[in-house]
Amino acid sequence: MTGKNSQNARGARRSSAVTTQGEMAIPADDGVAGQSEGYSTAGQGRPAGRAARDAAAPQKKTKTADGDTTEAGAAVVDRSPLFIEAFLTWMAVQKGASEATQKAYAVDLGQLAEFLRSQGVSLGQPQTVTRRHIQSFLAWLFRKGDAKSSMSRKLAAARSFFRFQQRGGRVAENVAAQVRNPRQEKRHPRALNVDETFALLDTTKGPTGGSGPVSGSAEEERVLRRDLALAELLYGSGLRISEALGLDVDDVQLASRVLRVMGKGSKERLSPLSDTSHESLKRWLEERPLLALPEEPALFVGTRGGRLNRREAARIVERLCQRAGLTFTVSPHSLRHSFATHLLEAGADMRSVQELLGHQRLTTTQRYTQVSLESLMQTYDQAHPRALKK
Repeated sequence: MTGKNSQNARGARRSSAVTTQGEMAIPADDGVAGQSEGYSTAGQGRPAGRAARDAAAPQKKTKTADGDTTEAGAAVVDRSPLFIEAFLTWMAVQKGASEATQKAYAVDLGQLAEFLRSQGVSLGQPQTVTRRHIQSFLAWLFRKGDAKSSMSRKLAAARSFFRFQQRGGRVAENVAAQVRNPRQEKRHPRALNVDETFALLDTTKGPTGGSGPVSGSAEEERVLRRDLALAELLYGSGLRISEALGLDVDDVQLASRVLRVMGKGSKERLSPLSDTSHESLKRWLEERPLLALPEEPALFVGTRGGRLNRREAARIVERLCQRAGLTFTVSPHSLRHSFATHLLEAGADMRSVQELLGHQRLTTTQRYTQVSLESLMQTYDQAHPRALKK
């Protein structure tokens, strides 16, 4: 090849390379769509005028509120999920929060983060959130129709989150703690009276509510034994529904007539078994292997063999109410509420009831005293000759 032909070949290769580069889609810089590195996408390989000069010029750097440096025009990544996840991990490890509490806080903080994004601030930059933002969040929940108890729970989640950020030095003050709880309606779960409770737990009724001895298929009787054992524990030992569903077979000590219960905050306590609870559990444990999966440790299992969930437990109590012929239904917590109310009405010591319920504070137990007093005053108004009849 002559020198002239060699030069022409090299020039052709350079021209081909430039053209090829001009036809390629250049990746966006730091997520800025449409940015190129000085070449147009028209395939001509020539700088695209002013756009090329702007792209070639150094980008301005800006600092975000949390110290991150981003290029001008680049979208700031919302780090709220990372901050929420770190907080939930701390709650689980350091505070021993239950799985249910972690899930509730995750939902509540996720809703708060979404609202704050619409206000131009972020939980990923907690120092940008003010008391006004938290108040606006509660006002938005109120307009949306949320119950005041639900609003208070979401505010409690926000307080815990900002307390965690304050301990980490990311914020100077807990802005959520500066907002007052909405005024609550005084509502208590319905407590069954003794006759209603006995009707609910009566084993002489059939599975469908008929009178006479228990009758039905073997599977129906097996499920009924499970349902009665669960209800007996909720009323006879005053367990929370989460505590009852969290029990494993190894937690039941029939010989000692006690249960090893894991309460709130991973606090373990021993709970006594009543005579009827002992017998109900004994009958259920005889039937459980026919329903549970081979490796399932849970005491109460569903029809598929896995651990029973809260929704099914609520349906169980509802079915027992219908079976007893009650004109109303109650929640699983109402059985625990009835347990405490009946003990206090019978003269049980407040501190003892506190221990049985697993309450950390006595003031929580004292709410049941108020219920008993209201019941007493109602009886007085109805029966005393000098009372004002209503």
